[in-house]
Amino acid sequence: MPKPTSQRAAEKIAKVAARPNDLVTLWRDVTDVLAEAIPHYWEPCSYSVDPASLLITSHFQENLAEFPPECLTAEYYDDDVNQLADLARSASGITTLHDATRGDPRRSPRWHRNMKLGGDQEMIVALRNRSGEMWGAAALYREPGRPLFTSDEKELLRSLAPHLAEGTRRALLVGAATDPEGLESPGLIILNDRGDVESATPGTDRWLSELPGGDADGAALPPAVLSVATRALRTAKSRDRPGEVALARVLSRGGTWVVLHGANLLSAREHRVAVIIEPAHPARIYPLLMSAYGLTERERDVTRLTLQGFSTAQIADELVVSTHTVQQHLKSIFEKTGVRSRRDLVGKVFFTHYEPRFRDNEERVATQRPILGGPAHR
Repeated sequence: MPKPTSQRAAEKIAKVAARPNDLVTLWRDVTDVLAEAIPHYWEPCSYSVDPASLLITSHFQENLAEFPPECLTAEYYDDDVNQLADLARSASGITTLHDATRGDPRRSPRWHRNMKLGGDQEMIVALRNRSGEMWGAAALYREPGRPLFTSDEKELLRSLAPHLAEGTRRALLVGAATDPEGLESPGLIILNDRGDVESATPGTDRWLSELPGGDADGAALPPAVLSVATRALRTAKSRDRPGEVALARVLSRGGTWVVLHGANLLSAREHRVAVIIEPAHPARIYPLLMSAYGLTERERDVTRLTLQGFSTAQIADELVVSTHTVQQHLKSIFEKTGVRSRRDLVGKVFFTHYEPRFRDNEERVATQRPILGGPAHR
């Protein structure tokens, strides 16, 4: 008996997402699968977001080299529906423009902008991994006169989201490893099925020397690297776990936590595995906010939650303080950042620190360089 379309799509997406590819390659491969599973207009639009702030760091849509500036402005300054901030806060993690407007999308400025590009319907899903972190979003469109997206199609796209989230995260790590920006950039090692190193990105030797049992020249690979590689190779032989990725969290010699990811190179003739090594919690937004605005640690926490769309009461619950205390922190934050409202604060942080990365990533796509995540170094 042939497998249902949804099961075939899930297995294909899991395999595609497990490959240690750059983000553009991932999304081009994903596009082919989505075209078979969910009929839609033109091409999907994908976004990566910084999970610390939920602000956009890149977009990719075939044949749309530059994201319209007015759409970015509307995303962070306008009062509308179907925005990524709304999606990030939603329990379901998926929404359509028709549902958000109760069947009358003409009320939404977003719909009018989409119609100029030929898209009447819009369905967006949050790319959350199984631990709940949001790494991006994907949007599908349909032209006027087509049937509305069905509940089955929504559920299928939502079921694919965890695979796409992990694929996006891994692709950003691969991009940072192959085009590093600093000492904290991830390292990438390619091993064959005998555990021999075939290649490694610059700077990986530092990570190897930091892990227990390893050394900088690679003569002795750390046991954690070999363990993750072995587990990843083992999953390649299991048809029941397509695309499963091995993970390990290791305390470095310097006392910081490091995360290792093992992913199979499924397209290779021989069994190979890629091991990505990264800091456990880069959290680049925190030093950014401190250096740019001189925010205190508590003010940084309040800002982070504000960027994620938390209300005053929700921030108070999260930080276990009173709403009055949160309001006082917000007043101080507004004074230090030179804004007058929460929306202005989100827009200021995005257009000052994230839009440069967003536009840099567009240039990277055009010049076939890997997309990077997080705010730009300034």
